[in-house]
Amino acid sequence: MTEPRNPEGMSRRQARTIELSIIGLCILALVFVFQPLSITLYGIGAVAVIVGGLAFNLVPMCRPGAPVRDLVKGGLIVLIILIVVILLALGATELYKIYLASD
Repeated sequence: MTEPRNPEGMSRRQARTIELSIIGLCILALVFVFQPLSITLYGIGAVAVIVGGLAFNLVPMCRPGAPVRDLVKGGLIVLIILIVVILLALGATELYKIYLASD
């Protein structure tokens, strides 16, 4: 039986696919972090852990009938938070560099 079309929201299949993709990204990130063979894969895994952790906040929005617009808004909010945290970390690094140079 085919699923009913909801022009305003996600279908059950779309919501489940997005949810499983996010969970798959998190699992793949953990595999990359804990593998003992390659430092490059570890670096990729470390970045993927951060991205996956932030993307995991979108899982509650992955429900049938929920508008895709809400998922996109949530994704943009998560992206803005990531950019703000990166800028704060870079700013703290610069301030620490100035502090160390003053000694």
